[in-house]
Amino acid sequence: MKQDIHPGYHTIKIVMTDGSEFTTRSTWGKEGDVMHLDVDPKSHPAWTGGQQQLLDRGGRLSRFQKKFSGFLKAEDKKGDDKKPEAKKTEAKKTDKK
Repeated sequence: MKQDIHPGYHTIKIVMTDGSEFTTRSTWGKEGDVMHLDVDPKSHPAWTGGQQQLLDRGGRLSRFQKKFSGFLKAEDKKGDDKKPEAKKTEAKKTDKK
């Protein structure tokens, strides 16, 4: 095994958003450093089951929703307009390759 190619693995202290602490081993920082978390499983909505809020900044979200509001509905209508006979002839065209 090559020497001096691996990062140092040492103990650090983790401080959660609620103030609770624990000690773990990591390659982050130096021996004895303290990592203060901004987001952790106790406060983040992904782990707590909270609802994600979409913020509309500058009307971007409302423009997107307006532009694509009927997208799937329009695609379904296009597929329904074709007659069953037309679908069969399309299938035959692809088989002739």
